[in-house]
Amino acid sequence: MSKGTKNSRKKDHHISSVGTTNDCITNRAGLTLFATYLQSIQLMPIMDEMFCAMRKNKKGVPVVDLLLQLLCFFMDGTSRHLTQFDQLKKERSYAPLIGCKPEHLASSHAVKRFFGIFSFHQVKLFRYLLQKIFLWRLKIDQPAVIELGIDSMVMDNNDALKREGVEPTYKKVNGFHPVQMNWGRYFVDAVFRVGSDHSNHGQTVEMMIRHIVATIRKEYRVNVPIIIRMDSGFYDQKLFKTCESLHVGYICGGKLYDNVKKAAEENANWSNFNSHNKKEIWEYTEFMCQQETWDLARRTIYSRMIQHDRQLVVPGLGTDSVIVTNIGMGCCLIDELLYQAGAENLLFAHDILGNYHQRGNDELANRAIKNFGEEQLPFKYFYANAAWYFLMLLGNNLFESFKADVSSSVIATTVYADTFRRQLIDTAAQKLFVMAKSL
Repeated sequence: MSKGTKNSRKKDHHISSVGTTNDCITNRAGLTLFATYLQSIQLMPIMDEMFCAMRKNKKGVPVVDLLLQLLCFFMDGTSRHLTQFDQLKKERSYAPLIGCKPEHLASSHAVKRFFGIFSFHQVKLFRYLLQKIFLWRLKIDQPAVIELGIDSMVMDNNDALKREGVEPTYKKVNGFHPVQMNWGRYFVDAVFRVGSDHSNHGQTVEMMIRHIVATIRKEYRVNVPIIIRMDSGFYDQKLFKTCESLHVGYICGGKLYDNVKKAAEENANWSNFNSHNKKEIWEYTEFMCQQETWDLARRTIYSRMIQHDRQLVVPGLGTDSVIVTNIGMGCCLIDELLYQAGAENLLFAHDILGNYHQRGNDELANRAIKNFGEEQLPFKYFYANAAWYFLMLLGNNLFESFKADVSSSVIATTVYADTFRRQLIDTAAQKLFVMAKSL
């Protein structure tokens, strides 16, 4: 064929016109899987039984349907404004998408009225739900050692209008300051607090530890070793004595008091520790140290960074840290429990230091919940915002369990909510009236 010849055949156009379809189409098809999953694990009947008394009028939206819509709202993440409920109510595809009757879709005003009647006792029920999900996952995973983290999280509401409980926090912003206990990315327990409460305010953490330890030993296994990681905000002998009386191991960040620094300087026995990412090298030493108000001396591990990313750190200008623990002292039942569980390596200073470095993973739980939900809470009154916060924690736990049980074969369980939504939730589909029946 000559070079100047052109193929003049006419090509058929597949799109002949653009118009409006009568089909039921959605761009959130992944929500069907999540809503079906919630029904399959039998959580919704439990929540209905717990909160059904909050329905004041039979003409209103059933509580179980409203809770389902709220959990799907958090999972969807398209918008964090309550007016999103008004938009969803207008969509023909949304009710069959989540398995709800169209007349039971809630408006933003219905959501406001629902949260407006929450009291202290009703908010407390959410803590029971968090622990119930934790025990459910615990029995599935069957860990030999249970490692829990305790940390506080500042929720920045600095630019919000007047909110009850929004007070100055230690991060120089106005907001709330809840304290949380986590197991990996699952939240085990939490207490919603005003912004001015410090990390170890009152007896909150002590009572949390006592309750969770008793629950684990009753519902899971009596002799399972439990280790609790905490930062220096919980450096308190009262907490240490609580853990020791319960035969629970603790690894707590200490403070660089003068007597601690002096004891480290006088110690000539130092060893090296490579961080998990191999970019940092630390040297550490251990000794027994007792503060003035303490009843006894406790095992103390002092570490300092000597190399960061192949760069040597000038002595005195690096990062020094202190860890206080009751593990490996030879006088606590936790040592024997770790031996029985095959985790005797945790008795050595090197592995205790490595375990404390994993506390960064505990803080990732705070990052995950802020990615799944939002720091700024929508209501004026304290208990309404507390209920919203706990429902957000509950939704996060269900999101994590959904990743592990349903989508782990196609999406990594370590991804954050935004990535997961783009990969699974935001999927186009048509005629979603019967779907995911096999879950």
